[in-house]
Amino acid sequence: MPQNVKKILTAVLILAMMIFTGCGGEDVSAENDANKISNDAKKIVIGVDDEFPPIGFHDEKKNFVGFDVDLAKEAARRMNVEIEFKPIDWDKKKEAIISGSVDMIWNGLDITEERKDYMIFTKPYMEDRQILLVKADDDFDIHVEEDLEGRIVGIQAGSTAEDYLNGNDTLKNLLKECKAYEKFNGLVEALKAGQIEVIICDELIARYEMNQNPKIFKLLNVKVGDVAEMAVGFPKDKVELRDKVQEVFDTMIADGTAKKISERWFRADVIKQSWNS
Repeated sequence: MPQNVKKILTAVLILAMMIFTGCGGEDVSAENDANKISNDAKKIVIGVDDEFPPIGFHDEKKNFVGFDVDLAKEAARRMNVEIEFKPIDWDKKKEAIISGSVDMIWNGLDITEERKDYMIFTKPYMEDRQILLVKADDDFDIHVEEDLEGRIVGIQAGSTAEDYLNGNDTLKNLLKECKAYEKFNGLVEALKAGQIEVIICDELIARYEMNQNPKIFKLLNVKVGDVAEMAVGFPKDKVELRDKVQEVFDTMIADGTAKKISERWFRADVIKQSWNS
């Protein structure tokens, strides 16, 4: 082969190797970046009150279980992501959302006007109202919320009940005292000990507590405030995640999975059927 042809072929070969190596390096880098983004997105942190039966709580084996826990786990499975349940101070959920320490709150969260200032929500998936829980042997003559006059009432800090009382000075001023507790189980223990006379809380929670301990507690079918709607809450910049969760929840309703989870915890289908509307 002529010498000048060899030189040309050598130059072409060197150029080709340089191009291949350069492009290959760029592809690997881009692939690594994509993998990093993908891996980062594969874990979602869910803020919870971890002592809030039957929504989310620790069972006798210390496992974290509950109605919303099962819903969230199934949604995560369908989204092919890992989840971490992160206990938060329920009274400081605003800080948890705004700081980005959690990606969402899925834990019996009511939609309120105040929360709309710093959260976005899925469509409501359950309705609830505030009701009264007392000791089984109490004979209080309470038929409307005004009959709470002179009573020592307990509420959970950061709850819908607290929001309602804070916005209703007329009712609040009727009470002998209103005590706020960080955790719901603190409310229950205070009621058992006689430190409070009445708990104002979500009806679903109260019914579960009464069903678990029928000889200790009873419900007073007295509506306090308006009917609330529960939803999953997100920081305002996580619209895409909110929409994805709603999408998979729609499929859970359509195929009956959400109903089965509801019946497991409440012996009834409490899922709001207008979710898909």
